[in-house]
Amino acid sequence: MGIVVKLDVMLSQRKVRSKDLAAYVGITEANLSLLKQGKVKGVRFDTLQKICEFLDCQPGDLLVYEADSG
Repeated sequence: MGIVVKLDVMLSQRKVRSKDLAAYVGITEANLSLLKQGKVKGVRFDTLQKICEFLDCQPGDLLVYEADSG
């Protein structure tokens, strides 16, 4: 499975709207949606830093490694 993005979980826990996070980080809501779905090939460290600042969390709260089964 690889890296799983848990951004939607953190947004829910913090009661934050995607729109507000996207505005703070400086990315479009569409790109944030792709990130939440794990459909991006990478994320810049400065983007990850801003997300963590806004949500008051660590990168490990957002990204989790899950080994492939089989």
